[in-house]
Amino acid sequence: MLDQLINGLVVGNLYALTAVGITQIYGVANVINFAHGSLYMVGAFVGWMAVTWLGLPLLPTLLLVLVASALLGLAVERVAIRPFAGSGRTVLLLTTIAAGLVLEQAAQLIWGPETKAFHTPFADVRVRVGGGFLSSLDLVILAVGLTTALALWLFLKRSRLGWAVRATAQDREAALQMGVDVNQVSRVSFAMAGALAGVSGLLVGLYYHSVYPTMGFSASLKGFTAALLGGLGNIPGALVGAYLLGTAESLAVAWLGSTWRDLVGIGLLLGVLLFRPNGLFAAARALLPEPTAGTFIPIGRPLPIPRWALPAAGAVALALPLVVRNGYWLQVLATAWIFGLLAISLNLIAGTAGQISLGHAGFLALGAYASAILTTRLQWPFLLSLAVAPVIAAAVGVVLCYPALRLRGQYLAVATIGLGQGIALVALNWTALTRGPLGISNIAPPGLFGVEITSAAGFYWLTLTLLLGGIWVAERLSGSYLGRALRAVREDEVAARAYGVGLERYKSIAFGLSAFIAGLAGVLLAHAYTYIAPDTFTHAMSLQVLTMVVLGGLDNTIGAVAGALALIVIPESARFLAEYRFLVYGLLLLVMLRFRPRGLLSAAS
Repeated sequence: MLDQLINGLVVGNLYALTAVGITQIYGVANVINFAHGSLYMVGAFVGWMAVTWLGLPLLPTLLLVLVASALLGLAVERVAIRPFAGSGRTVLLLTTIAAGLVLEQAAQLIWGPETKAFHTPFADVRVRVGGGFLSSLDLVILAVGLTTALALWLFLKRSRLGWAVRATAQDREAALQMGVDVNQVSRVSFAMAGALAGVSGLLVGLYYHSVYPTMGFSASLKGFTAALLGGLGNIPGALVGAYLLGTAESLAVAWLGSTWRDLVGIGLLLGVLLFRPNGLFAAARALLPEPTAGTFIPIGRPLPIPRWALPAAGAVALALPLVVRNGYWLQVLATAWIFGLLAISLNLIAGTAGQISLGHAGFLALGAYASAILTTRLQWPFLLSLAVAPVIAAAVGVVLCYPALRLRGQYLAVATIGLGQGIALVALNWTALTRGPLGISNIAPPGLFGVEITSAAGFYWLTLTLLLGGIWVAERLSGSYLGRALRAVREDEVAARAYGVGLERYKSIAFGLSAFIAGLAGVLLAHAYTYIAPDTFTHAMSLQVLTMVVLGGLDNTIGAVAGALALIVIPESARFLAEYRFLVYGLLLLVMLRFRPRGLLSAAS
């Protein structure tokens, strides 16, 4: 037990460095910085290069990581924050996500996707403490953590710049009126947060003896959890939250196994969001500092499309396999139609209802796993699975999302990320049902009335037919009373409630319908791939679908499908772009939010 407590404090110390940076940026810029995990990852790789390639000892390595990570933090502020000032908090959250995705993909191109071994640059000496042990690395981590906390406290309490940072965090407008250069404060905060993230990444790399390009996403979630536990913007609270999280994870590993570490972290994240979203040290009834009116991206008026154009496009698409005999391209287009369905489902939440969702791959996973289990374990026919699996996805999705529907803005975004990641982690740990990391293989091709659809043209027609059905349902819903009620919720929640629109009820309907359509896409995906595993449904997939919707234009069904078609087909057309696909998605999301936030198929209202 003592060993686990010591381990928890050491790990908590690592989380503290990340959480303090996140909470400091939130205090100054009012944004949850999702690029923070990528700065952490880059810091780990810079440290790895310094030790492995240059043979530097620890102290010069630390200084090098501090400088490099601080400069990268400044770059993130310059590219992803400053040009979007005044665009709203959720847009800033999306720009930091895009910046983080770009950094993560750039790291994979520079250092490769594989894990690198990272050995400590000093001797490993262990000291007995009671019934446990402290290694020399544990002592280094504790020393760095305490020194950093002391330096940060002295900076904030004793320096004029620190006073300016505190004043800006308390009231940005008042600080501006008093002559504080809030832009300089923002730059300093991003540089300091970047430096802290980089040092944390270096120490985590040394602690686990490895570094890899995707390590930042998990670190971000841990940092958010610790910061939320203490209350966003509260630095002492972030420190306490980090130690609570580290201790809880260490005890979970001891009692349940190492695969439960991340699931416990996600459970704490969702628990604090649902029951104490302002943190453990805030008043229970304190209001969330998020707006209740307006959507997170400007909604434009759909560009007029002639009435004959859509039926004509549908007819051409249906006739395409009669002309195109290349099976590969028909498979690519079938994949585009599946992602088109997924984009329509996200558009229903993000566009029509104005609720941001960053974990949509979780709904896709629910439908895919439900169909895979029904057809491989229970030997159900595909057609019956196609009818039941989306219903399961919708039911589970509503049950999971309902408690989070009272959240708004960035808090809801973080909750949906946690839910999406939580679904993947449950699939990883529930081995009796899902076969855990082995995944489910030998999923049969789709079949109708006893005839298996094995040809590329047959699967193309199946996916296109379901997509056209999804478009018809979405368009009918958009013009119905339900669609108007969802738009009322999007535009002003207080006014909608005053007119008798039940917020939780209509948001639940939106999430349920969205999960149903996403579950339908999941069924098709599972039978197209014939194999699924938890790592099929990554956070990058959720961001990919979000980019499709933003590209086409929010609250624009045809735009969502066009975005999916463009982002699936274009990378396949230019094969040299394939390995840069997610890098392009991140850059495209940044460019769209900066220059065309209403999307390609929407005009200004």
